[in-house]
Amino acid sequence: MQIKICGLTKVKEAEYLNRNHVDLAGFVLFYEKSRRNLTIEQAKPVMEALLPEIRKVAVTVSPTAEQVRQIKAAGFDYVQVHGSLEPEIPDIMPVLKAFNLTDMDRLPEYEKCTGIRGYVFDAAEPGSGKTFDWDLLKELPRGEKLFLLAGGLHAGNVAQAIRAVQPDGVDVSSGVEYDGEAERGKDPAKIDAFVRSVREILD
Repeated sequence: MQIKICGLTKVKEAEYLNRNHVDLAGFVLFYEKSRRNLTIEQAKPVMEALLPEIRKVAVTVSPTAEQVRQIKAAGFDYVQVHGSLEPEIPDIMPVLKAFNLTDMDRLPEYEKCTGIRGYVFDAAEPGSGKTFDWDLLKELPRGEKLFLLAGGLHAGNVAQAIRAVQPDGVDVSSGVEYDGEAERGKDPAKIDAFVRSVREILD
């Protein structure tokens, strides 16, 4: 069961992931509407603070091929694409294609694309912290590609989600952040609790 912590913005957050030995770290790029958005230059010191075995994911919305080339040059392992996917992007670097409730019917058209290494299934509003009906995923075909579940996960519901969906991994952002406005960013205690909840169900 792979664990992805998404929306990193600070160098100190890298240590929270390192000590938990998570698998993937996500950075929001080229999407100014998100409060977690970073430039590539801002993301670099956080990436450098991560253990080398933690794979780095650039989270984007309908990126251009040129933006993806910049992402690859910066050393990211994957580009996660919400929205539209330009046909040449999977030839540039490995892609995690994100789906929400509005576009899951398009999944079959990506199955044969070797450049798409996995899928992220999210709520209708990515990053909103809202869950969705996990039963919608039960009939989807499972192939060789990575199958990540996102959308409103937190330490209190991730075990239930894993039992219901049986994904290859889970993806969390808002569910491991501080409550309220006093402190922004990732809460180390919530990250610890989330990872513990995932690993306890596997024991």
